[in-house]
Amino acid sequence: MILFALLAACGQPDPAVTRGAPYDPFEQSNRINHERNKKIDRAVLRPIARGYSAFVPDDVETVVSNFATNLSLPGAMVNSAMQGNGVGLTSDFYRFLVNSTVGLGGLIDVATDINMPTATNADFGQTLYKWGVHEGPYIEILLLGPSTSRAAVGRVADMFTNPVRYALEDPATYYASATRVSQGLSARGRYSESIDSVLYDSADSYAATRSLYLQNRRFKVGEGGTDNYLDPYDAMAGTGANSGASSGAAIGVSATFEDSDPYDQ
Repeated sequence: MILFALLAACGQPDPAVTRGAPYDPFEQSNRINHERNKKIDRAVLRPIARGYSAFVPDDVETVVSNFATNLSLPGAMVNSAMQGNGVGLTSDFYRFLVNSTVGLGGLIDVATDINMPTATNADFGQTLYKWGVHEGPYIEILLLGPSTSRAAVGRVADMFTNPVRYALEDPATYYASATRVSQGLSARGRYSESIDSVLYDSADSYAATRSLYLQNRRFKVGEGGTDNYLDPYDAMAGTGANSGASSGAAIGVSATFEDSDPYDQ
């Protein structure tokens, strides 16, 4: 049924994008989840992330983040293949090859040091867009934060499309998950001031979060917007920056919120 619904959406103008205003038919329940997420962030995630960033040396945080990002590349390659993006697939492959060998299993980001193309961070939500599936309504998920119906389906699919998931055996799979959680905590701690300014200082943190998320997500899939989104709840979901695990926490550039916004995958 879900597949038929997705196929039926193909080829038609996307009302969620063309209507101008955010398509948010579930705003009442979304706002309830938003307030719950803020309470969880204030009571659990923010203090843990701050403590983690204060305790763990910056160099160690960087190494862990590099490793988690490198593990996400095979999943991005799968999505680039499904999108017909041969250039992205090739650049991610060589980045993964270089960092996995010369970079000691991804601990060192040699690919960036030698000016190789940046990672595509391709995910299945982006793949669905390429296939013509509509964005759908905006939703805020408990613990996971902002999303759209299309991105949420993609987030679930990304849990199974990364070959690393099947290549690693226990306990290596737990180590991989731990590095993604660490990556998310590092991002939440490092950009705490900017994130807090949106979550706790905005007149309407829900509207601000929704706007920033939709702008960033639409930028990523090619519908316009700006690349300025960071998701602190990715740490609780066990994902890093578009690890396709988006996904989880992508750090872009925002003139208003420095390098982040409040809640990626």
